[in-house]
Amino acid sequence: MDNTFKISSSPHVRDKRSTQSIMLDVIIALLPATVFGIINFELNAMILILTCVVSCVLFEWLYQKMMNRKVTIGDLSAVVTGLLLALNLSPDVPVWMAILGSAFAIIIVKQLFGGLGFNFMNPALGARCFLLISFAGRMTSFSYDGVTTATPLAVLKNTGDLANVNVLNMFLGNIPGTIGETSVVCLLVGAAYLLIRRVIKPVIPFTYIGTFAVLIMIYAVASGRGFDLTFLAAHLCGGGLMLGAFFMATDYVTSPITPAGKVVFGVILGILTFCFRIYGGSAEGVSYAIIFSNLLVPLIERWTQPKSFGEGAELAAQGDTAGTKSKMDTKSIVIATIAIMIITVIAGFALAYVYKITKDPIAVTEQKAKEEAYKAVFDDADSFDSYADFDADAAAKILSDAGYNADIDEIVEAKGSDGSALGYVVTVTSHEAYSGDLQLAMGVRADGTTNGISFLSLSETAGLGMEADTDSFKSQFAGKKVDKFQYTKSGATVDEEIDALSGATITTNAVTNAVNAGLEYVKSINGGAADSSAASNGGDK
Repeated sequence: MDNTFKISSSPHVRDKRSTQSIMLDVIIALLPATVFGIINFELNAMILILTCVVSCVLFEWLYQKMMNRKVTIGDLSAVVTGLLLALNLSPDVPVWMAILGSAFAIIIVKQLFGGLGFNFMNPALGARCFLLISFAGRMTSFSYDGVTTATPLAVLKNTGDLANVNVLNMFLGNIPGTIGETSVVCLLVGAAYLLIRRVIKPVIPFTYIGTFAVLIMIYAVASGRGFDLTFLAAHLCGGGLMLGAFFMATDYVTSPITPAGKVVFGVILGILTFCFRIYGGSAEGVSYAIIFSNLLVPLIERWTQPKSFGEGAELAAQGDTAGTKSKMDTKSIVIATIAIMIITVIAGFALAYVYKITKDPIAVTEQKAKEEAYKAVFDDADSFDSYADFDADAAAKILSDAGYNADIDEIVEAKGSDGSALGYVVTVTSHEAYSGDLQLAMGVRADGTTNGISFLSLSETAGLGMEADTDSFKSQFAGKKVDKFQYTKSGATVDEEIDALSGATITTNAVTNAVNAGLEYVKSINGGAADSSAASNGGDK
């Protein structure tokens, strides 16, 4: 009789559920939000969902085949990744972008790090952040009922006014947004299913949402809103908070396993989401909060590792570390720090090399964009020559004295086919836009008539500030000879007035003042007296 013991690694008591059954539960839980997304956004949503799911499964199968690894598409994890990625996309993104995001999620975030169980961040969110960084305009452009518009949170962030935000519609899902984030009620039904099935535990999502809610209410009181529950409800129902809290922050691989760690993780998520949403350029913040928190999980688990019991604990209490190891010993910290420094240096050299080989093509592309902008504002010009007497410092002083928060980046002379001077093209950067600097080129004829504007850089909110780049808005600056423009909300009646963009007063003001700054500089180089009045618009507030 063989009395030898067979020893295996822990855990010795195993759960009956498999990876496949857990993933199937997640898919079932996501079905209400998925179906609603298809109903809400129709064919585009269905195509993107199918594209992401099929692409993720295909990329996982191809990679594992090429690397001679065991094919694991049967565990349904790739299906879940594809579905989550699709639900985090705007219904307006093109199919090729969905395929690119799927490749990034599966190959870069998941498989290159060893596959399921080894990825350091949520693959779907990693892909979404990659697409947001690479294609910000496409990823933040939303349409609803055939009209391109902003999400309720973007409207609230831009205007600070709840009058145009319907919280009930946000709860039900009758709003623009990503395919799967709009209907809070559908997401909560799915979350309840996961909790009942014990696929997830409530600690992380409840701590996350609770921390965020407390900070929002503190902010509301501190900013003069008072104890505004409608403001709180709008933030809880918008920006994909419920989708992130219940379906992505609870990812087994990228969330802490220690009880205390789950609480710490949830608190960090709430703090980061609050900071990104209130003080950042985006109205959402959930995706980046989860990604950053994923990176902190190893450190969180080290700090929250439970105390050991038995002989190991006794030895540790006596100062004998032979049988135990400190959670955060000095050697581990030094090794981790050195490793991070080495990775940072290597990444820095890699980025420097990439910059070196792409610098010239980027410069060519930028110059081409400038020339196209010049032609857009001076289509009858045959050539554009640099203005020899341009002095950036002198231009800065002129604008500063006039009260403009803008810079003159460049000025060129527009000339006709016979070499005659037609006027100037001035490139202006405004520092007053909502989402950062905006840059535009403006044409000014020799007699001081504005000949039009063209944007070189504009990163405002889709459906609001980005409407500045429409012909209907830009045409208001063309063919007018005025001393200074001002915007109005009651309808332009004279040449000096510009109809303000609805819900985008800050962007309207930035564009108007940028054009006025350009006019001020042209007037100065033509020998006119600079207007020393402040650049505050004087428009309808």
